[in-house]
Amino acid sequence: MAVAYRILGSVADAEDVTQEAWLRWAEVDHDEVEDPKAYLIRVVSRLAIDKLRWAKSRREAYVGPWLPEPISTEPDAAEHAELKDSVELALLVVLEKLSPLERAVFVLKEAFELPFAEIAEVIGRSEAATRQLGKRAREHVQEGRARFDVDRERRREITQSFLTASVQGDLSGLLSLLSADITLVSDGGGKARSPLRVLVGAASVGRFLTSTTTPEGIDKFMASIGVEDYRDLSYGVAEINGAPAIVGRAGGRVITVISLVVVDGRVETVYLIANPEKLAALS
Repeated sequence: MAVAYRILGSVADAEDVTQEAWLRWAEVDHDEVEDPKAYLIRVVSRLAIDKLRWAKSRREAYVGPWLPEPISTEPDAAEHAELKDSVELALLVVLEKLSPLERAVFVLKEAFELPFAEIAEVIGRSEAATRQLGKRAREHVQEGRARFDVDRERRREITQSFLTASVQGDLSGLLSLLSADITLVSDGGGKARSPLRVLVGAASVGRFLTSTTTPEGIDKFMASIGVEDYRDLSYGVAEINGAPAIVGRAGGRVITVISLVVVDGRVETVYLIANPEKLAALS
């Protein structure tokens, strides 16, 4: 799961790949496998690369922006405990811009510290070509990631303040937390009411966020996802993809996840996931 999820950014696709790897493992003479872990990483990586190639074409037809599927990394989420490191949404979003081979090389090298010679065997390329893929991937990631992030505790404080201001409709308080050129990327997948384009600028993002917590805004959103009784609507801060994030719940399920990228003490990017299919695992 750790390898497949990082390469694919989708829990459902990662589970499919892991299941297929298990079926192949069941057909192998285990006495002939010198290193089971290396063998399974190779099988999972190859399956994930093939699935990612297919998934990329599918994501091109996706309604609105596509964001990775969030996972819980709370201490008691034992099923995904091994995924806690290097699975932040901001990183996975950057990895989406890589080719399937570049992404696989980056994941296997940076997250699992496999040597290039071993990665070359996994992807079926020469070691020199694999090193070049890794170099290009690192350059793309460095260009796309925020350079200055705050410490985890301060990030949690800002996330909590962001949540409080949004829920209370405190536009001025919210604007004080946002960078001037903030962007909001929302993934409703055509199944939940959300912006189909990236919002840019503090004023635009602030107005959108405060409008979604008004009675009218809540009614429209709940209707879009088919939740009729939402008297139990609640919001809180939880650890999602190894970082603090806002989680909204209603009707006995998770209805939204909001992850913030904080740079120099201000929110630079908001990732909002509302597609019910992507939140099903959290629910």
